[in-house]
Amino acid sequence: MLIDGKWSANWDPVQAKDAKGGFVRQISSFRNFVTPDGSPGPTGTGGFKAEAGRYRLYVALICPWASRTLIARAIKRLEKVIDITVVEPALTDEGWRFGDDPVCRPDPINGALHLHEIYTKADPHFTGRATVPVLWDTQRATIVNNESADIVRMLNAGFGALADQSVDLYPEGLRAEIDAINAEMYPRLNNGVYRAGFATTQIAYDEAFADVFAMLDTLEVRLEGRHFLVGERLTESDIRAFVTLIRFDAAYFGIFKCNLRRIADYPNLSAYLERMLAVPGIARTVNIDHIKRGYYSIKSLNPNRIVPLGPELPFSHLLPQTE
Repeated sequence: MLIDGKWSANWDPVQAKDAKGGFVRQISSFRNFVTPDGSPGPTGTGGFKAEAGRYRLYVALICPWASRTLIARAIKRLEKVIDITVVEPALTDEGWRFGDDPVCRPDPINGALHLHEIYTKADPHFTGRATVPVLWDTQRATIVNNESADIVRMLNAGFGALADQSVDLYPEGLRAEIDAINAEMYPRLNNGVYRAGFATTQIAYDEAFADVFAMLDTLEVRLEGRHFLVGERLTESDIRAFVTLIRFDAAYFGIFKCNLRRIADYPNLSAYLERMLAVPGIARTVNIDHIKRGYYSIKSLNPNRIVPLGPELPFSHLLPQTE
């Protein structure tokens, strides 16, 4: 991680632990918002006006948090407004690294080798882990925001007429219900799989494991006879659920020891995944090869970094074919 702008130690997935040995996630540090006129958003300062070509997303295709932003970018038809740079899937001793192949490209803005250099460009005294996603302002040469929930909200509403305004991922009449299910899913499922995978005591693992499958059971029941989680329309809650579910059988079941049941064992969740993959733009954000290579590169969980050949995924025919 970075301490006062200096790389100080090899990358470690466990940022902090609670009293039970449970995984504690780092709080995002950059919380500014892009708005149509550049006025301040809910947090941070103003000066980040929506403009085509001004902003760039740094993402990892392994990462569910980054993939939230890629999906919102696709659904809101912002691909030609906001460029992206994809880092390599395998985590190195210095965290995320830029590559040089058709998918993982070199950093075109700052010429950085590792993502942590982007953080110190924005804040020379930054202390913490360099995480994805990052929304970068090329005009002011700084990080706008590195919190995926914020970035999804600003992609939904912050780019005004530059985005597809016929789609609203956070409609006013459904916000209370969206907020409620988001608040339930985050600790039990979205972060729950990480709490299980990075637990350092049995009790912390047991509690996280129970939360994960209780939430999957809840979602399975909720999706009986309905297409989406809230209001029979696609919302940000569906994006939050999807990015975890799509990784579950390929990664979390094995490397994070969330092995009571697979998503393939849940009829409603399986059908839901297929519906989500049929939404234009979503399947393009999924790269199972990156997901498997990324999670199985975590040395503390898989010292020999052997990537499993399986499993067969029932939805694989819906994904873009990769070389």
